[in-house]
Amino acid sequence: MAGKLSAMFGAQDMTKGSPASNLIKFSVPLLIGNLAQQLYSTVDSIVVGNYVGDGALAAVGASGPILNLLLVLFMGISVGAGIMVSQYFGAKEKQKLSDTVGTTITATLISSIFIMIVGPLVSPLLLSTLQTPSDIYQMSCDYLVIMFAGIMGSAFYNIISGILRGLGDSFMPLIFLIVACGLNIGLDIWFVAGFGWGVAGVAWATIIAQAISAVLCLIKLFRMHDILVIKWKTLRPKKVLLGQLVRLGLPSGLTQAIFSLAMIIVQSLTNSFGTAVIAANTVVMRVDGFAMMPNFTFGTAMTTFAGQNIGAGRLDRVEKGTKDGMKLGVSVSVVLVGLILLFGRYLMQLFTKTPEVIALGTRMLFILAVGYVAMAVTQIFSGVMRGAGDTMTPMWISIITTVIIRMPIAYGLEALTRPAGGAMGSGAPDCLFISLLISWVLGAVLTGFAYRMGKWKKKSIVKRD
Repeated sequence: MAGKLSAMFGAQDMTKGSPASNLIKFSVPLLIGNLAQQLYSTVDSIVVGNYVGDGALAAVGASGPILNLLLVLFMGISVGAGIMVSQYFGAKEKQKLSDTVGTTITATLISSIFIMIVGPLVSPLLLSTLQTPSDIYQMSCDYLVIMFAGIMGSAFYNIISGILRGLGDSFMPLIFLIVACGLNIGLDIWFVAGFGWGVAGVAWATIIAQAISAVLCLIKLFRMHDILVIKWKTLRPKKVLLGQLVRLGLPSGLTQAIFSLAMIIVQSLTNSFGTAVIAANTVVMRVDGFAMMPNFTFGTAMTTFAGQNIGAGRLDRVEKGTKDGMKLGVSVSVVLVGLILLFGRYLMQLFTKTPEVIALGTRMLFILAVGYVAMAVTQIFSGVMRGAGDTMTPMWISIITTVIIRMPIAYGLEALTRPAGGAMGSGAPDCLFISLLISWVLGAVLTGFAYRMGKWKKKSIVKRD
C-alpha cells in the first residue's frame, strides 16, 4: 500500500504532464503534512488550555511572535534552497544540485547553533519589553528557553523537507511528519497531564518529536543516490552557491523578520487588552493556521512547479499552471470560509470553556473569514514569483501590507475606540483583526499587479545559451 501511495504522490518531474494533475498530486500529501505540522502547536494549546488553564494558553500564544522572530535565518535558508533545488532539478544539473544541498545542510547546522545560544539569552528581555502580563511571564519564558534549546530538530526538518519538496517529493516528508506528530500528541498528554510539567511539558514534547522527524528526513535525503550524492566534499560550502542561497533567501528572511517584528509590536497591543484577549487571540491563530494551510500549500506547490519549469525553460507551462493553481486555491478557500462561519464557535470550544474567550474568538474569526480567499490569491502569485527566482517583489509587498498598512490601522482603530482618558488596551480588541483583514485584501491586489507586470520571468538562476 505504501509503495502504491509513494508511486502516486512521491517524487515527480513537474515539467511533464498536465499542470493541474501535477499540482494536485504534489499538493495532497503536502496539505496533509501541513495539517499534521499545524497539529504540533494546536495540540500544545488544547492540552495546556484544558489541563492547565487560560493563563498557560496565553503564555504559549505570547511566546509565538518572539519564537518566529528568531527563526528568520531558517526561513531564508529554506526558501533559497527550495528555489535552487527545484531549478537545478528541472535543468538536470546533478552536480550543482548535490552541492546546493550540501551547502544548505552546513548552513542549517551553523544557524541552529547560533539560535540555540542567542534565543534563551534574549527571551526574558523581549518578554519584558512586550509588557507580558506578570501572571504568564514565567511560563512564557520557560516555553521559549526550551524551544530555542532544541531548535535544531525543527530547523533541519523544515529545511530538508523543503529540499525534498523542491525535488518533487511531498510524500516522504508527510510520512515522517505523521510519525512525529503522533509522538508529539502522546508526549504532550504524558508530560502535561501525567507529569504536570505545564507549558514546559509541551515544549519538550515538541522538540523531541521534531528532532525525530528531522533525522528521518536526513536519512531519506542521503539515500537519494539516483538524484544527488552527498559526501564530505559536498558538505563543504561553495562560495558561489552560498551567495545564491543568501541572495534568494535573504528577501524572504527579511520579510519574515519584519513580519515578526510587526507581530511583536501588535502583540504588545494585544497584551495591553489582558489575559482573556491574549488567550482568545492564541486560539484564533491556531484556527487561522488550519484555514491558511491550503493557501500555503498551493503557494509552495506553485514555487516547486514554477522552479522546475523555469529551470527547464518551459515558461508556457508556468503560466498555464498558475491559472490551474488559482482555480484550485480559491475554490478550497471559499469552502473553508463557509466552514469557519458555520463552526467557528465549536472550534473555539475545543481550546477553552471560558465564555468570554469563546465569544471574543468567534467574533475575531468572523472578521477574518473573507480574508482567506484574498490570501489564496497572494500565496499563489507569490509562489510563482519565488519559484522563478524573484523573491524581492513578495518581500516588498509583505513589508507594505504589514508595516505600512496593518500596524498603523491596528493602533489607530484602538485609539479611536478608546474611552476618553482611557489607557491603551481599553479600546475595541476588534482592531487587531480588522487591520489584518485590510492588509490581506490589499496584499492580494498588489501581488496580482506584480504578477501581471511579469518581471519575475527574467529571474532564473539557470543560464541558457
